[in-house]
Amino acid sequence: MHSSPRALCPHVEWAAGRAMNRAVNFSWLDQPALDGSRRTEFTWSGPVGSGAAIASALRGWEHLRFEVTEDATTESDGGRWMHTPDLGVFYAQTDVTGNMVVPEDRIRYAMEVAGSNALELHRELRLALGQAWDDELEPFRHAAEGNPVVWLHRVG
Repeated sequence: MHSSPRALCPHVEWAAGRAMNRAVNFSWLDQPALDGSRRTEFTWSGPVGSGAAIASALRGWEHLRFEVTEDATTESDGGRWMHTPDLGVFYAQTDVTGNMVVPEDRIRYAMEVAGSNALELHRELRLALGQAWDDELEPFRHAAEGNPVVWLHRVG
């Protein structure tokens, strides 16, 4: 959780815990990038699809900035969800090393839309990679020296 208003922190814990079918308690820290907000990191484990459940439980909350990552397994691809108040949710499939995977059809679409316009191709590929979400979340990721990078992620 990159940023949550203080008043929402207990509700965020409740929503994430409900998505994981267990109670959770986060260790919240002040988020220096936004006065009055808090940040946290929580490592979790669960069945495939848990990342989507967590992101769905938190999406649409007007003031939250968060990321959820679900590692790939031998049976399934991983995923990464990013959310900002202004942009909403972005989802990308990830491989076993955590890289975003852009499907062939999405690349072909970008090439078709761009034609011979290199700037348009760059715009389409940035969109496919969620660059706007990364740009908005980056100041919140590294706002306080010594604080952990604040990603919700699945391990193992």
